[in-house]
Amino acid sequence: MYIPSKETLAKVEVLSDLESDVEQLMASHESKRILWFPSELLAPAPDTDPDEHVKMLRERARGISMPARVALALNTLTEEGLPHFHRLLATYLGGDTFWAKWNNLWTAEEDRHGAVLHDYAHDSRILDNPVLERMQFEYLKAGFEPDWDKDPYRVFVYTSLQERATQVSHANTGKLAGEYEPLIGEVLSNVAKEEARHYVFYREIFKRVLERDPNTAMFSASMVMPSIDMPGVSMPHFREMGDVIRRAGIYGPRDYIKIVDDLIKFWALDKVEGLNEMGKKAQEKIMGITARLERIADAMETRSKAKTFQFNVAFAREFAMD
Repeated sequence: MYIPSKETLAKVEVLSDLESDVEQLMASHESKRILWFPSELLAPAPDTDPDEHVKMLRERARGISMPARVALALNTLTEEGLPHFHRLLATYLGGDTFWAKWNNLWTAEEDRHGAVLHDYAHDSRILDNPVLERMQFEYLKAGFEPDWDKDPYRVFVYTSLQERATQVSHANTGKLAGEYEPLIGEVLSNVAKEEARHYVFYREIFKRVLERDPNTAMFSASMVMPSIDMPGVSMPHFREMGDVIRRAGIYGPRDYIKIVDDLIKFWALDKVEGLNEMGKKAQEKIMGITARLERIADAMETRSKAKTFQFNVAFAREFAMD
């Protein structure tokens, strides 16, 4: 059984102090949200025969490129990490609180993402669905135990980064696949917009944590921001699929660099003053992240050579990429 440390309990007290902030941010979030459901997005147009709708969808979907299919598979499986994240958040946000209400609301909204992508994959047959479902099962069974899960501050740094990363990946996948099949472009646009609203919530929460506990919050940020493992890292062929997505220009190190830069500016991490020695060291580390990530991206691109890929989830069809 997990027993929180005194340091963790102190952080939970800061989160408790943010209850009214969560209530206000939730109200703002819901006032701007347009709630949609998978059956609505995927429904045939009025007066269209359902069988004909599916037939036409499959015909259009045949043009979706292999890199876009791989991205759809990885994006779908990434969304299936929801049970892990609900658990990680509920560890600190349980009880009869607005935190718990937010976690339940966020879970309900996120649940539709995996559902609509699974339904689309089923209807369009662009992926080998039994293989996709087995990958989902194995991923959930493997669990997700990041090294930041005992630190509630790090949870919010991670969710800020991850929500923005998934927004970028969904949006760019939608643009690529939507060139051939407009429906998936519309689906992923809706998913990306919702990820953007979740990003706004989490980055604002951490901003307010930073105002209340700057030294510890700065340290937590410095431990997460240098690099993050996306949900699904434990699934088979995750790294290879990620390489395809990078080569296709959907999501890669350059996108992560921009996300880090944007959050450094939004949280004004370079301007926080009055820090103790721990906070100053963490701030210095954070301010060096971008240059380090640039070097890594340069090296990755320099070493990158033409390569062929093959994934069972994409019917084991071989394809080449520069």
